[in-house]
Amino acid sequence: MNDNMRVIGRKMGIRMGILMSFCLALTGTLSSGHFTPVGFIFSFIVSAIISILIGFVVPVGKITGDACRKAGFKQGTIKERLLSSLISNLIYTPLMTFVMILLAYTMAMKQSGGMAQLSFLPMFLHSLVICFIVGYVLIFIFQPLFMKQLLKKYHS
Repeated sequence: MNDNMRVIGRKMGIRMGILMSFCLALTGTLSSGHFTPVGFIFSFIVSAIISILIGFVVPVGKITGDACRKAGFKQGTIKERLLSSLISNLIYTPLMTFVMILLAYTMAMKQSGGMAQLSFLPMFLHSLVICFIVGYVLIFIFQPLFMKQLLKKYHS
């Protein structure tokens, strides 16, 4: 992989990570019914750190590209975009959602002195479904836009 592609991959990971973190933190805190600016900001920061780390550690572009090639989908087609969005979403969203729900659950239990009538698994599954849908749409729409910008910038 040449240096430009590494830079593009990293910048893509940062852009998608920040976008996903912002939108999923907003979605999660709004869907919880207990939106607070502090809770949103905290979720966003933690989520952004996790997603940027994922972007630097996991070669998402290579994984999605390899999977699409094996499926016989040409780059830029709707089939390729649907599959690559799904794979990217599977990489990012479950972990980000798990950590955000774990933080919210832990904070709720601490604030209630352990008396909150919360069950982690239903909270997580409910949020995962919502965040998975939101994440998929975000990736499907923004990934090609960000890629086009970065390719233009680094291949001109």
